[in-house]
Amino acid sequence: MTDQAAREQDYFWAALMFYTRIPVPASAQHSQHILNRSRKYFPAVGIVIGTIAILVFGVASLLFGTTLSVALSMVATLLATGAFHEDGFADSCDGLGGGWSTEQVLTIMKDSRVGTYATVGLFFMLAIKLLTLVELASGAYPICFAAIYISAHTLSRQISSMVIDSHDYVQDIDLSKVKPITEQRFNSIDKRFSIAICAVPMLVLGILAPLTLLIASAIAMLTAKVFINYCDRRLGGYTGDILGATQQLSELAFYLAAAASLA
Repeated sequence: MTDQAAREQDYFWAALMFYTRIPVPASAQHSQHILNRSRKYFPAVGIVIGTIAILVFGVASLLFGTTLSVALSMVATLLATGAFHEDGFADSCDGLGGGWSTEQVLTIMKDSRVGTYATVGLFFMLAIKLLTLVELASGAYPICFAAIYISAHTLSRQISSMVIDSHDYVQDIDLSKVKPITEQRFNSIDKRFSIAICAVPMLVLGILAPLTLLIASAIAMLTAKVFINYCDRRLGGYTGDILGATQQLSELAFYLAAAASLA
């Protein structure tokens, strides 16, 4: 293996370790630089998580009905990621729902306790995601459903990652859990590389259902833009929790738009 290939492998393992609970080889190298560069593999993590989801769905479908199979696939993604992005979504609901000033919002987001806004928001987000995925699984061809499932996980992570390059971080970076990935913005090569990874599952969906891909991608990106612009007005930028909420909202928007386009 060349030195460059070994470095790229370390970047991927670092991304997998940072964003998921999936074990990585003990030989994988770790450093601040590796963590900074690992963000370009964020969409690859989406491919991994989406693939886990569709594999669990496929196996469960041999034993159970569609609703239970989808629910088990969602549980699999939660276990694989440690509910990393869902936690950010819940904290964002509490902060943006319960805080008035920027300081209040940021303080509430840092609070580990779960409030009413987080409980209600997380419940409805997961419930709508479940119902939408059940509708997709029931109405789309299996390979098309798989492409939608994986593309949503991949694109939503790419969208969340790109926020770091276009907006300002608004918390104390030294106290942040996302410090390793916010300290360095993409260079042009890493940006193109990340987009190319994201395009892989979306190319499959584009072949199977081009209109669905176009509509779902546009709605997912529009949803993220509206949310981030709102956060800019409220806070002056993003936080780690906002990145998690962006991923969740754009993923859900992708499913909803795909379901509407196939109805």
